[in-house]
Amino acid sequence: MTYVRRHWWKWLIGGGIIFVAVIVWFLRPYQASEAAFAAMKSDENVTVSEEGHFIRFEPKTPVQPSMIYYPGGLVKPESYATYAHALAQAGHRTYIVKMPVNLAVLGGDRAAAILAKRGQDETFVIGGHSLGGVMAARFAAAHAAEFSGVFFLASYPDPKGSLVSANLPVISLIGSNDGEVNKDTFAKAKNDLPPTTEYHTIQGGNHSQFGSYGFQKGDNASSISPQEQLDETVQLLLNWEKTLKAK
Repeated sequence: MTYVRRHWWKWLIGGGIIFVAVIVWFLRPYQASEAAFAAMKSDENVTVSEEGHFIRFEPKTPVQPSMIYYPGGLVKPESYATYAHALAQAGHRTYIVKMPVNLAVLGGDRAAAILAKRGQDETFVIGGHSLGGVMAARFAAAHAAEFSGVFFLASYPDPKGSLVSANLPVISLIGSNDGEVNKDTFAKAKNDLPPTTEYHTIQGGNHSQFGSYGFQKGDNASSISPQEQLDETVQLLLNWEKTLKAK
């Protein structure tokens, strides 16, 4: 008994260290690829800057709307720089939001800081990849008057983010080879989207290539290149944005 009393604190500390180590291991994020880090650099047409909880891609000649992008769960925000840079290259100011421990579920309201700094006549669409899209939808549902539209990349709303009555244009993109999104859940989630939602399937695309962070465990292999998936995704988003009304 004396031995137990003398050493209980050592066991407690040891157990705590093991617990923290397990949590850290489970929260390891997917890292951005070399291509993503290259897209984090400014060039003659796009200026990249980090401001508080977001990364801003500023086009030389901005057009509306600006885009707010929520990352997928446990994916570093820089992983979406290839998409953000391409969208900014086309004129759309794009913000990638940084999330606490890379989980949008812990920072769903972080778009508010961007809206608070909006420029004169600046309009916004919001969306995201995977878990990021779920949380972006929740924010949009609660602040529908602030947005001109919502976009989903391999994602969908949950009931808390239902957009049925939000009166917002929506676009939903998914890869035909996606191995992460449950097809039944994806189909059921259409009940939380307006009937005017625009759906597109990128043939050969998968879940991971909606960012640039390598292959995600549980996904299926793609039959198109990351660049091909990026190009098709960006073009679909740009075409959709041309149809939106300022709000």
